Amino acid sequence: MSGPVVKRGAAPGADAMHVPVAIIGAGACGLTAALRLAAAGIETVLIERDATPSGSSALSSGFIPAAGSAVQRAAGIEDDAQRFAADIQAKAHGTASPELVAAYTGAAAAAMDALAAHGLAFEVLDGFLYPGHTARRMHTLPERTGAALVAALERAATGAGAYLLTRALARELWVDDAGRITAVGCERPDGSVDVIGCDALILACNGFGGNAAMVREHLPAMREAVYGGHAGNDGSAIGWGAQLGARLADLGGYQGHGSWATPQGALISWAVMMDGGVQINRDGRRFHDETHGYSEAAVHVLAQPGSVAWNVFDDRTLALARGFPDFVEAEAGQARKTCADVPELAALIGCDPHTLRQTLDAVGPETPDPLGRRFERTLQAPYHAIKVTGALFHTQGGLDIDAQCRVLDQDGRAFPNLLAAGGAARGVSGNDVSGYLSGNGLLSAVAGGHIAAATAAALLGRSLEQGV
Repeated sequence: MSGPVVKRGAAPGADAMHVPVAIIGAGACGLTAALRLAAAGIETVLIERDATPSGSSALSSGFIPAAGSAVQRAAGIEDDAQRFAADIQAKAHGTASPELVAAYTGAAAAAMDALAAHGLAFEVLDGFLYPGHTARRMHTLPERTGAALVAALERAATGAGAYLLTRALARELWVDDAGRITAVGCERPDGSVDVIGCDALILACNGFGGNAAMVREHLPAMREAVYGGHAGNDGSAIGWGAQLGARLADLGGYQGHGSWATPQGALISWAVMMDGGVQINRDGRRFHDETHGYSEAAVHVLAQPGSVAWNVFDDRTLALARGFPDFVEAEAGQARKTCADVPELAALIGCDPHTLRQTLDAVGPETPDPLGRRFERTLQAPYHAIKVTGALFHTQGGLDIDAQCRVLDQDGRAFPNLLAAGGAARGVSGNDVSGYLSGNGLLSAVAGGHIAAATAAALLGRSLEQGV
C-alpha cells in the first residue's frame, strides 16, 4: 500500500472494530482532543504511526501560547484573547484567517485550564518575550521540552480512557455516498490492514514538511533547507483532502528556523537573539533585524554565503540559554565556541577582524542600527558563537476548516463528519514564512484539538462541559 487513499463503499470489517470518534495522529492535537472526549465518557481511539507518540509536537520546545489562563492570571500577567489575536494578525500582516484566529485565541486559555485540571503543571515562561508577543503567554511544563509535553498528554489521555493504537499507519479513508467518513484503514508492521469504523474522524496527523516534492512545489525557498521536523509529515491529510474534494489554504505558510546548529543538527533557542545576541555572516556582518522572528530568519540565513551564519552572544545570554534543554544538549555536542576577543572570534568565523569589530561596535543602545533593531546593551567579551543554518520545521497550510474545525469542500460547505486541526489544517500564520508568530504551531494543535473534540461530541449528539 502506498500513499493516502480514499475508498468508497462499505469498509470490510468496520463493524468488528468501531468507535464513536477516531483520531489520526497522537501529537499534541490528537492527544488534547482525545483527552477531552475520553474525560466526557466518549469512546475514542488514537491511531499513531510510531511506536510512541511523537511527531512535530515532541520535536518542538513545547511552549503553548494562551491568553487569560488561570496560571497566567496567577502570575499577575495582564492579557486577553483580543490582544493575543491582534499580535497574531500583526505578525501575519492581517492575512491569517480571522475566524480561526478568533476561535483559537478564544479557546486557548480554556484548553490550558482543562489540561491543568488533568495534572499538567504549566507555568508561564519568564525572562523575555518571543518576537511579536506583547505579553508573557508561553505556557510550558517544568521540563521545557516538547517530548515532555507529549508524554504528559499521553499519560493524561490514556488515563482518562482513550485508546492508543501505535505502529498503525493510517492509509485508507472509507467514505459513503453521503460524503461521511465511515472507517480508517491502518497498515500494521507485518503489512496487514486493520479497519476501524467511526462515527466521526479527526485528522490531527501531519503537514507536508517531510514530503520533498510538496516542499519544492509549495515552499521553493526551503527546497534545499535542512528539514528539522518529523518524517511523518508526509502530506497524507492533504492527499486525502484532495481526493475528497476538500479546499486547501495557506500552503505557502510554514515555520522555518534561522538557528539550527550545524553540523550538530540541534535547535538553538531564539532567546539568544532576543536577549541581545546577533547573527553574523562569513563576511563579518549582520544581515537582518534578528528580533523580527526566527521563522523568516531561516530564509535570511540561507541567503548568506555558504547558507550559514554565526550566533554571537555573551556571558549574560549564555546563562539565560542554559535554562533551555535544547541549548544544553547542543552545548554538550560542542556547538558553542568561546572566543576571548574580536580577533579570535574573527578567526573562528573566517572573516576580516576590522569588519567584525565595526559590526560589534555598532551593537549598542547609543548607535542607530541601519537594520532597524533597537539594542538595549552592548555585547561584552568573551564572546560565544554557534554556527547555524536555516531549517524547515513544519508547514502551516493544509485543509481549509471553519471555526469549529470542520473540513470544508471546494464550495465552503462542511463535510458531514470530517474534522481537522493542528498540522493537518491551515493555521493562523497566513501564506508566508514571515507570518509565523512564535507558538502558532502548538496553538493550532492544542486549541484546535480542544475545539475539534467539542465539535465531534456535538456530531454524536453530546455536549462537553466547559472544564472538560
